[in-house]
Amino acid sequence: MTFPVASPFFLAAVTPTNDAFAGGAGPAEAAAGAGGFGILFWLLALMAGVALSVIIERLLYYHRVQIDSAQFLAGVRNVLKRDNVIEAVSICDATPGPVSRLVKAAILNRDAGRERVQESIEEVGWVEVPRLEANLPLLATFAQIAPLVGLLGTLVGIGGTFRRLQTGPGFAAPAELFAGVWQALYTAGLGIAIAAVCYAAYNYLVARVNAVVLDMERASADAVKMVAPAAEGTASKPAASP
Repeated sequence: MTFPVASPFFLAAVTPTNDAFAGGAGPAEAAAGAGGFGILFWLLALMAGVALSVIIERLLYYHRVQIDSAQFLAGVRNVLKRDNVIEAVSICDATPGPVSRLVKAAILNRDAGRERVQESIEEVGWVEVPRLEANLPLLATFAQIAPLVGLLGTLVGIGGTFRRLQTGPGFAAPAELFAGVWQALYTAGLGIAIAAVCYAAYNYLVARVNAVVLDMERASADAVKMVAPAAEGTASKPAASP
């Protein structure tokens, strides 16, 4: 039994197949990375690295600034009972965190009256709260846009696969087609993973911020009570006669 020899037309149809997939890449292939993970995948990887650095930095910062406010205030109160203002200020300087700076502001303004003490505490709070919330909006932004970037990568990967079919003879090896499909899956999965981690980390870090702010509010109330006798004594002194 004999088989017919392949005609020149059949060979001409088969030969461009490899050339089409081995040749230059079009716009979709360029955006997809032409056989690699793609630009959008590496963009997501960069976002993951930035998000991880922000999470670690914030965790270390909150661990450093959150102190046992009750024990700290008890120590400062005992020192102030002995009228040792310098030592109380030194304790505040040696203690990290916004709570110690609030108490220090109250001690330094203890002779200016109760109203001035409260104003100084509010001024410190206006400075400290933005420090606590630094970089948190970046995590929230990543949690929102990472799935969109992953979806865009999915569309680019699938679009590159269809473009290969369109520019080729209509068929290709599975490995050539699956390159775009794998890129689509990788970008979609990475985008969802980044969004999930950033969202969970954002909620946890916001809870840590709220805990520190609550300590600040309690400490400010206790600080006003600690310096109240001196502040009220200063306010009750009669003005010097001319």
